[in-house]
Amino acid sequence: MRKEFEVKLDGTEWEKCLDDAFKNKIKDVKMDGFRKGLVPKDIYLKKFGIESLFMDAADAALPILYRNLMDENKDLEPAVMPTVDIKNISEKEIVVTFTVVTKPEVKLGKYKDLKIKKANIEVSEEEIEHELGHLKEQFIEIKEKEDGTVEEGNEVRIDFEGFKDNVPFEGGKSENYRLVIGSHSFIPGFEEGIIGMKVGEEKELNLKFPEDYHAEDLKGKDVVFKVKVNQISERVYPEMSDDFFKDLAIPEVDNEEKLRDFIKNNIKTHKETNAEGEYVEKCLETATKNATFKVPEEMIMEEINRMYNEFSEQVKLQGIDIKQYLEMIKMDENKLKENFKEEATKRVSYRLVIEAVVKAEKFDVSAEELDKHIKDLAKRYGKEESEFLTQVGGRDFVKYDLEFKKAIELITK
Repeated sequence: MRKEFEVKLDGTEWEKCLDDAFKNKIKDVKMDGFRKGLVPKDIYLKKFGIESLFMDAADAALPILYRNLMDENKDLEPAVMPTVDIKNISEKEIVVTFTVVTKPEVKLGKYKDLKIKKANIEVSEEEIEHELGHLKEQFIEIKEKEDGTVEEGNEVRIDFEGFKDNVPFEGGKSENYRLVIGSHSFIPGFEEGIIGMKVGEEKELNLKFPEDYHAEDLKGKDVVFKVKVNQISERVYPEMSDDFFKDLAIPEVDNEEKLRDFIKNNIKTHKETNAEGEYVEKCLETATKNATFKVPEEMIMEEINRMYNEFSEQVKLQGIDIKQYLEMIKMDENKLKENFKEEATKRVSYRLVIEAVVKAEKFDVSAEELDKHIKDLAKRYGKEESEFLTQVGGRDFVKYDLEFKKAIELITK
């Protein structure tokens, strides 16, 4: 629902905004006969006019006007920041209209005792073996084979060139390429075709690119790869020796049994974390489906923009500007944002339902509980309490977060 509110600022409050705007403007003003930043106000106004201060003064006035609006309408719950239209601005006053999109009314359905079961966590021997293999991979020795042929698991150095209709295709050629047989790095049939070859042997492989291959000009196409084997090496896995366990440097793990237990516990912990996340997700999804409400499009767009900005920061950490990234994946900003819409809608929907549960249950966070939570969080992040509160948005934000947690705990009981 959208509501319009006309709000006015005049008198000494508006005069102060104009005066502050003048003090800010005058810092960079140069006029004959006066030092920079020291032009008297009456001289400035005579030359530039009071109108030159209006926009800066309006910027200073808007937070005051919005705060006044919220103070006068305690029950108003804006869904997003309002849009602003300046109706009148003069030396005496500023009048603006705030168009406020309010949060929808959420009619809760069943949100407690949802009878959703958590996944039963088990760790198989195959999973332990798989992870053990990964650990051993870190200590593999590569030993060149003097004789023999290429076998599964061998590491080879090869020259190859691919042809389509007897013409070399782009990206299909390399020299002395390192390939582990069985890694499935190439299209089906390539690695299998090298098995049995000897050093110095050359061979032609008649293959077909998969129908879902990423390059349009090669999808489903018949090709020929000319391959030469330059070197064959064996990948020798380490023995379960004292030296191996010393190299692993895992505390209190000095034999295979302890290592397998360590791996099993790690897998179990990881699975339990994932299962807990999936369980919470299912509970929130069910509680949301049981509720009745309509999410304002403005809330979805705000969440999409937040997700886009977060994604841009993640990309930047990899040394790539978001514009460069979009060029690389051949996608524009709007299309990428559209990809966020489903997740953004879900996030906003969950948030609205959780807020409704907080209201329905009348959750209360005591001052002592809030103080303890702030202290614990500040300690966890290595911050002073005042610095932590400034960064997260103050005590109200932490209180809101605690209420959220209480609601989620209730939904997932």
